[in-house]
Formats: sequence, structure tokens, C-alpha cells
Amino acid sequence: MSDDPRAGRSLSRRDLDPDPFAQFRAWLQEAEDAGIPMPNAMGVATADARGRPSVRHVLLRGFDERGFVFFSNYASRKARQLAENPYAALVFLWKALDRQVNTTGTVERIARDESEAYFRTRPREARIGAWASRQSEVIAHREALDARYAEFDAKYPGDDVPLPAYWGGFRLSPDAIEFWQARLHRLHDRFRYSRQPDGNWLIERLSP
Repeated sequence: MSDDPRAGRSLSRRDLDPDPFAQFRAWLQEAEDAGIPMPNAMGVATADARGRPSVRHVLLRGFDERGFVFFSNYASRKARQLAENPYAALVFLWKALDRQVNTTGTVERIARDESEAYFRTRPREARIGAWASRQSEVIAHREALDARYAEFDAKYPGDDVPLPAYWGGFRLSPDAIEFWQARLHRLHDRFRYSRQPDGNWLIERLSP
């Protein structure tokens, strides 16, 4: 018998919930239960109007039937690209479980009150940091960033740090979500949920 943990892992059609968000919730919970560090970390790929891509890791901060939510400075590179081309891809990797989930879809800013509600949950230092950082802009040296932090730390000395007008959330509304389970000999199990015109989801097995 193989010592490779993939030998005992598989994914079949009958394993899948008909709702991809319920399926994602189950896999995310299993990643958390397995002790995987930062299981909500995800790569976010965007592209500008000319199709030039960029990718970075951020944290998933919520999801429901509407889609997947993350936060950013609205002047950042990712935000500028989304303004030009409001389509993106997300990918989660849980290597200890030999699993990936990826999704593609359109992206919109979330409502201001949703951003404010999340912003209030952040540590005060992170809220001050949102004011201090002109994300993706060139800066001369670290001291300039530290000086801006000190400036806003003094401006908002208590816990009542307001949400900057240029900071908030995005929601990716998926048109497809793929669940990938590693198997031996690179004959992996892959299933794709595709949103149909009537709002239902078509589930198909893909060749690895």
C-alpha cells in the first residue's frame, strides 16, 4: 500500500453539495479543523484594460450566496485594474489536504455600510495603517510611512478611527467554481460548478 496520503483521498460527484457555497464552507471548515495556517488566504488575479495580469494574496473576509468578499485600498493596483476590467479569479490552496478551490467572476464594490461594519472589527493599529498607507504608490523610504502612521495615530488617539473614503470591500460574484482534489499519478479529481442562466449550478467533472 502506498504511503502517499493522496492514495486515500478522492472526490466523487456524490460527495458534492448541489450548492457550491455550501461545498466551499465544508472544505474551508475542514482546512480550519486540520490546523492549516490562514486557511482563508487566497490568490487574487486581476488584469488591466490591456489584459496585463497581476496576482497577490489577500484574506477572504466573508462569503455567502452573493460571492466572496475581500478588502483593499481603492487606489491600489488591484482596485485600479478592477475599475478597468471588473473580472477576477480567486484561488485557495490547502496543501496539507491536497486541495484547491478556484473561482472566476465579476467584481463590484460592496456597500459602504458593509465596509464600515468590517472596518470596526479590525485592530486599531490596522485601522490607522489603512489611513497611513497610500497602497501601491512609490515611497522614498520607510521613515515616510512611519511618519504618516504617527500622524494618523495622533489624529485619532482613541478607538474611534473612521473608515477612509478610499478603503473598502470588493465582492466577486462567481460564474464558475472549481474543486480540485489531488490523486495519485496526477489523475486528480476536478469538478466545476457553472452558473446557469436560470441561476442554478451545473456540475461537471473535468479531466485533470
